[in-house]
Amino acid sequence: MLALAASLAGCADTMPPLPTGHTLVGSVADLRVDRSQLPFPELAEHPFAADGALDLDDIATLAVLNNPDLKVARADAGVTHAQAFAAGLLPDPQLQLTRDFPDRQEAGTTNAFNLNLSEDLNALLRHPHDKRAAELDARKTDLNLLWQEWQVVAKARTLGVKLVQEQRLQRVLQENRRLFADRYQRTEQALERRLLAIDAVTPHLTALQDVDKQLRDLERQVNTDAHDLNALLGLLPDTPVPLRAQLAVPDIDESAVLALLPDLPARRPDLIALQAGYQAEDQRVRAALASRFPTFNVGFTRARDTSGVYTHGFGVTLSLPLFNGNRGNIAIEEATREKLRRDYESRLDTMQSDVHRILSEQRINARQLREVKEGIASLSTAAADADAAFRARAIDALAYVTLRASLLSKQVEEINLEQSILEQRVALQALIGPTTAIPALK
Repeated sequence: MLALAASLAGCADTMPPLPTGHTLVGSVADLRVDRSQLPFPELAEHPFAADGALDLDDIATLAVLNNPDLKVARADAGVTHAQAFAAGLLPDPQLQLTRDFPDRQEAGTTNAFNLNLSEDLNALLRHPHDKRAAELDARKTDLNLLWQEWQVVAKARTLGVKLVQEQRLQRVLQENRRLFADRYQRTEQALERRLLAIDAVTPHLTALQDVDKQLRDLERQVNTDAHDLNALLGLLPDTPVPLRAQLAVPDIDESAVLALLPDLPARRPDLIALQAGYQAEDQRVRAALASRFPTFNVGFTRARDTSGVYTHGFGVTLSLPLFNGNRGNIAIEEATREKLRRDYESRLDTMQSDVHRILSEQRINARQLREVKEGIASLSTAAADADAAFRARAIDALAYVTLRASLLSKQVEEINLEQSILEQRVALQALIGPTTAIPALK
């Protein structure tokens, strides 16, 4: 038996070595896109980086395949499946062998032995429930992994939206900065030639400094979001990610979204995972109830005493459930099952509230965006007229700069509203899953 144990120990798998450095990728082109590993059909069917730039689906694809946290979660899922396999195995019987040797070898005496083979019957009674609970736990882990993939996809798309909109905002601010810088330079030169007073220069300088401050703040935000996106995609911090220059804002079918709500408990991975966890806990309650009964350990014995007489028989070990009766474990499992039921109810209620809140915010933002676009159109016309009037010295510098600043403010508001709408679309898709009611953001 010792030789058998030693041989089994020698069959252990070789431990793979740990990496000596980082495993981050240095280029988007070095990332391998294996569509067979994608859990989302819409991503598997999407042509990756068709025009060389990445859209939100491309970013989501890279995140699912290369996110470091998801790799760890998949390894954790492997551990849970191994635990489910272990729980499905029947408990091993116990074999006990004892040998007795007489102190003095006399006539008619011999070495004695006692051989006992036993099995824990209570473990067999619990086994179907333990096995089913472990299987449900493995299913819950797989569903939680899928839900985590949903969240990583949503986070990647949100970061993509933020970076695209921030880069658009940078272009708008830089364009206005060039205009304000040109106006400031021209008025300063006129001031030096004593063609203008100081009060005609100050508004242009103030406007230029305001735009510079916005650009500096935005530069820091872009740097933060770019690093967050690279970390999410498993890329080196300084790796450039070629994003599309602009995102469309398609309409959504609000009635179709609301019609999907009753079916979400059968579609959303986290809700199905909670269902599996609740069923697993119910199996543990049943296993705890099965352990209320007296513990049986049945064994069969074959023996020989020192006089050479052979005997055989059986033994039963029985616990008396007088004080414990496993009542404590039963209470714990029942309370845990009730907690899981309440968690599921809370998740359902939160889901309903979140979907209705986002739809309401979408309506508000869409209305405000229309109003802002109308304001931009009016201010653009007024700014063009003001520019001609300023050149002809028909209006003063303060009035001109105020009008240009108002136009810039409206342009910034437009980009921020579009970003809010796009981020809400991503959040809504994360709540209800892929659906034609929410068109993909391109």
